[in-house]
This record gives sequence, structure tokens and C-alpha cells, in this order.
Amino acid sequence: MKIIMHPKHALFISLLLLFVIGAFVYLGSGAYSDNDAASQACLACHQEITPQIIDHWKESGHAKKGVGCFECHQAKSGEPDAFDHNGYTIATIVSPKDCGRCHAKEFKEQQGSRHADAASFIGSLDNVLGEVVEGGPAATSGCKQCHGSTVKVLGDGKLDPATWPNGGMGRINPDGSKGSCAGCHYRHEFSLKTARHPDTCGRCHMGPDHPQREIYGESKHGINFMANIDKMKTEKKSWVLGKDYSAAPNCVTCHMGATKDLPSTHDVGARISWTLRPVISSKIANWEKKRADMQSVCSNCHSPQWVKNFYTQYDNLVVHYNDKFAKPAKAIMDKLLAEKKITKTPFDDKIEWVYYELWHHEGRRARMGASMMGPDYTQWHGMYEVAKHFYSEFIPEAERLLPGVAKEYMDSDFHKWQKGLSKEEMERQVKFYKERYGE
Repeated sequence: MKIIMHPKHALFISLLLLFVIGAFVYLGSGAYSDNDAASQACLACHQEITPQIIDHWKESGHAKKGVGCFECHQAKSGEPDAFDHNGYTIATIVSPKDCGRCHAKEFKEQQGSRHADAASFIGSLDNVLGEVVEGGPAATSGCKQCHGSTVKVLGDGKLDPATWPNGGMGRINPDGSKGSCAGCHYRHEFSLKTARHPDTCGRCHMGPDHPQREIYGESKHGINFMANIDKMKTEKKSWVLGKDYSAAPNCVTCHMGATKDLPSTHDVGARISWTLRPVISSKIANWEKKRADMQSVCSNCHSPQWVKNFYTQYDNLVVHYNDKFAKPAKAIMDKLLAEKKITKTPFDDKIEWVYYELWHHEGRRARMGASMMGPDYTQWHGMYEVAKHFYSEFIPEAERLLPGVAKEYMDSDFHKWQKGLSKEEMERQVKFYKERYGE
């Protein structure tokens, strides 16, 4: 039977088909939302101006779910960094608070983490070095790019170049939120694969004073990760140890990742029991629970005895460093200051440089090396450097400034070797080497 359609009906159906087809194309592009007209306007312009950014966005999970430019960059009139851009009110910075509109759990965890407080180093000796001794630009392009700046708005949405660009983990944003999600989830792809790679953590966690990336690289964990990186499935949304992957652990696995017993977290300190940053290490508040959670992660691959013994070795190293070197060195520095043999101005006395590197560089390397099973950083980059500079530089300089200041500390059993090894000890050492290496 032949159906004759009225021309108006045919036109209507044709338009409807075009709309449906267009809608599928539009949805497939990932750029639809309640604000799709604004986002489409952004895409149309920036496809010509910054096509690489658009290419990154097209590969993102945001694009696949229809989250476009305006959804993230939209702002309300009157906000500190809001400005008019081609008829739309936007802000350049997409803050964690903005991300929190969709990622509420992650936002809450991140705001309560050590990452979010990273800018609190302002006023520390590190910051005195950057801002004063080295000079402000060193801090702007160095320290604050990891720790974060306080972003200042000059007016009309323009951001002060002394404070931005900045992707620091503790950045203070114009809306009052702390940090930068893009510090790990690089814009505009926001790739899980990138965020989970050790090199992303290593952007900040590396170098002479906190070489976690290098320590991880020399550890069995790091070697196994790189050897089996094709098995790690770091691009998957679900990333549960033992379920989605088992080849090796990385930074995210231990500090943030989900296991069969633990949910994932954006609080990077949730499983850390020691603080290894200060002169003298101490246990963190609620450290028992935090240690239990980290040990739970370890237990996915290691036996209970292995985990217990590892923590015994780790604790012993930290306590030994504290008691043998850190506590005496701090007590001596306090005495020198009280006796006015050094000034209150940081780094204007030679011994202050030696002392700073003793705990801030060498001491940290030793402690962090032990915490992450990096033997070379525990020993040659760590305790060897500590011992060498404590005995050959720190103590002699302290005695030069105030004779006798170190006597009560150097008379302890820790340092009696300096008075000469006993005959029995020498024989023991010779015997040990002969047994191991032969005559």
C-alpha cells in the first residue's frame, strides 16, 4: 500500500530526523550540558586559538560525559576573579571548590590534606632562603610552584604575575579554597593515567631534601612498576589493588589507592604515621590508625611478619637518627643561640648552613629512604652524609664558637668510637671482612 504524506508532515519528519542526528553528533562530541551554548562558543573560538587544549579536552572523561568549558570556568558576577569574556562571565582559575560541585567527596578529602596546606611553608626557613637569601623570583618560580602561592587579583579578572601561573598543591585561590586539582590531574585532559604515574608525584617530591621519586625508583616497588607498566591499567576508573591490577604498587597505591579493605582517598597523609620533615621526627596525631591502614595496604602483597619486621627496621632507623644526631645537634644550636654565639638571623653563620643541610637534606634522605625501602638513600645519600658532616663540620664549628658545648653529648655511647676502637672491635671487624671476602 502506497502512503502519500502531506508536504508539511514530510517537512516536519525531515526536520525531526535532522535534529535527532544532530543531537547524537552533539552528544558524541561530549560538549552538551545545561550550558552547552556557552561551551560551544568556547570550543568554536579556542579550536582556532588553542587547538591543543581542545584536543586534550576531547580525550578527557569530561568530554565523554558532556562537561564542557563553561561548566568549569563559569563564574558569578562579583566574584574576585570573575570577568566578562565575549558575553560570558568566567574565571581563569578552576579551583578545587569549582571541581567540588561534582566531586564533593574528593574535594572534602583534598581540603583536609597536607597537600592543601602546602603553602603553610611561608615563614619557614625554606621560605627565608627563597624569598630573602636567594631572592623573591627564586621563590615565585621555584618554591611556590610546588607549595603554592596566594593568588592575587589585580582587577577585571587579571591575575598578578607574581602569584600566577601557579599549580602549587597549597595554592590559595581567590575563592578561598586551597590547592589545585590540576596539580596532579593535568588540564585539560585530566587523565587518571597521568595522575597515577610516579613522575607526576615526582614533579615536587624529588631533589636533595625530599627525593621520594628517586627513592621509589631504586626500590623494588619502583623497579617492578616500570618493568610492568603495561599491566598497571592506570587509565581505568576502577583501580583497586588485587582486583584491577596486581603487578606492582606505586605512590597512589600506598598513599591514596583503594584495596579490598580500604576506599581510595584524596588525603595523602591518611596512612602516614611519622612526620619526617622536621629536625626531630615525631609520630603524627592518630598515628596508630594511620599506620594500621598503611599496613593493611602492605598486607595485600606481604605477610604479616614481613610487614611487622619492616616497620621495626624503619622505626629503629628514625629513632636512631633522632637520638644520635638530631637531638644533640638541636640542643647544641639552642645553646649557641642562648649564649649569643650565633644570631637570630637565619643563615648568617656558617654553622647554620651545616645544621640546616644536616637535618633538612641529609637527615630527611636517610629517614625517607628507610620509609620507602631505598637502601642507597638510607645509607650513602643519607646516614653517611649525616655522620660525615656531623663529625667533620658541625661539631668542630660548634666547639670553635663555644668550647665545651658538645662535651655532654659527645660523651655518650653513640660517639665513643671517636676515642678509638677497642682491640676486640677491631678483631671483630677484621674477622667479618675475612669471612665475607677472604684473605
